[in-house]
Amino acid sequence: MNKLVSEFLGTCLLVCIVVGSGIMATNLSQDIGLQLLINTVSTVFGLMVLIQLLMPISGAHFNPVVTLMNLIQKNISISTFIKFSIVQTAGAITGAILANAMFNYALIETSTKIRSGNNVYLGEVIATVGLVLVINLLVSQEKTTLIPVMVASWIGSAYFFTSSTSFANPAVTVGRMFSDSFAGIAPSSVLQFIAAQIIGALLGLGIFKVVSR
Repeated sequence: MNKLVSEFLGTCLLVCIVVGSGIMATNLSQDIGLQLLINTVSTVFGLMVLIQLLMPISGAHFNPVVTLMNLIQKNISISTFIKFSIVQTAGAITGAILANAMFNYALIETSTKIRSGNNVYLGEVIATVGLVLVINLLVSQEKTTLIPVMVASWIGSAYFFTSSTSFANPAVTVGRMFSDSFAGIAPSSVLQFIAAQIIGALLGLGIFKVVSR
């Protein structure tokens, strides 16, 4: 139960950070570049703290594709994968609702921000490939203490160099659908993003297996 609570809490706070900082960014500036910078900085620091604190409890997946990679590598059971994925998604939705409430938005919204196009989906594939590579390489090199910094750094960098602004997380993608803000994603874009993330995770794992032989 403590692991499930950890995964729920971590994913909830992560989405609350992403959505909340996105709303704050649009309140502070009309400059899209500055808005993205504010959103990125807040996400990087928040994600780093969450991983550092919760990794000893549940592994700090906060992400169904990270949990899937652990399942494929037989580090967890199918039951654990299902439970983690459910609480991660529930946490993500709750995080969006909390962010909406903090900024006096309707508690549950539907995003109208369409994110589509093969180039954008390619960005999600690349972002997720990198995420899976970073985690697996650090684990294989016995450098797990670097995971909080390295994962947060990769996500922060990918916010800027990928066309999708690096969601790289199916649960977070679903959560962000419930806020019509800078960080939102329209329902019509969600399935394509999740498909790109799964493809990216499998490619990332495959590349890891090749380079770590």
